[in-house]
Amino acid sequence: MSSNELMTEKKAGHIKQVVMIDSGYENYAIEQAILNDVGACISEIPCEGNAERILAAVRDADAVMLREAPLPRHIIERMGNCKVIVRYGAGVDNIDLKAAAERGIYVANVPDYGFEEVSDQALALLMSVVRRTVTRDNTVRNGGWNISRKEPMHRLVGGTLGLIGYGRIARAFHRKAAGLGFSRTLIVDSHAQDLPAGTSLVDIDTLCSESDVISLHVPLTPVTRHIISRERLSLMKPNAVLINTARGGLIDEPALAEAIQNGKLFGAGIDVFEQEPVSPDNPLLQCKQVVISDHTGWYSENSIADLQSKAAQEVYRVLSGTHPNNWVNNWLTPTGS
Repeated sequence: MSSNELMTEKKAGHIKQVVMIDSGYENYAIEQAILNDVGACISEIPCEGNAERILAAVRDADAVMLREAPLPRHIIERMGNCKVIVRYGAGVDNIDLKAAAERGIYVANVPDYGFEEVSDQALALLMSVVRRTVTRDNTVRNGGWNISRKEPMHRLVGGTLGLIGYGRIARAFHRKAAGLGFSRTLIVDSHAQDLPAGTSLVDIDTLCSESDVISLHVPLTPVTRHIISRERLSLMKPNAVLINTARGGLIDEPALAEAIQNGKLFGAGIDVFEQEPVSPDNPLLQCKQVVISDHTGWYSENSIADLQSKAAQEVYRVLSGTHPNNWVNNWLTPTGS
């Protein structure tokens, strides 16, 4: 459908409204090209997490697309026309799935984009922590030299890799990290199947106590919130490294900072925080042996194009009268069946 035809349909009240309530992409040409065939048009209405703005933006929308903006029950219950909510990304902890199911609104995500990028980020954070590249860079720039013994490092070869969760990203990370020479890999994942040779399924406390590198790859749920607790941090080796490219809420952040500052843990690579953007008073920012990035693990120019296309295809499926491929509230209540 051409832009002139879209305008005509809009004036006639026949056009379907697809509202994007976060900013973050240069344009929505990819989405619009996909949605033209179902008479839909993207409207970008950045709401900055403000509940009143979100409600005003989505009240009459046929579909909602979002990144980090919250969609709690009290907003979903006032959405009069919505048929589908699509999250740009894998995590859906910012959407009340039960409230959407009760109203017969599909919720879909995009779990199969950017896993190569996130696994690259996890590996980059690991190597930056283990080899102290950030502190070395700062020290040399400020005139320091020959400081190895002041900042001890430990060899990875022969160590134990621990993976909490074993989905697409964890498998990609495992494939890349295998070349570092770990002697064994421990996995915590009750749903994992077809595990590679040299891996062992264990309970989380065993993984925490025996691993030299621990990488998190599980979604944030009420069960997994603070899965890395003060108690589990106390089980870890003093030379262990913790990597989180999943969700910030998986870790008790003050407890992690305390463990690192007290020498109970070697360091951490953190791409995600419980509060984002990260608060200036977050204690992890004061730990020089924590390497930090800005929830950027998913990013590459290639992954953005994949993400926008796959998210729009989910909207297209629902507005065409079929189910989304990645239907995450399928259905949580009998009223949606």
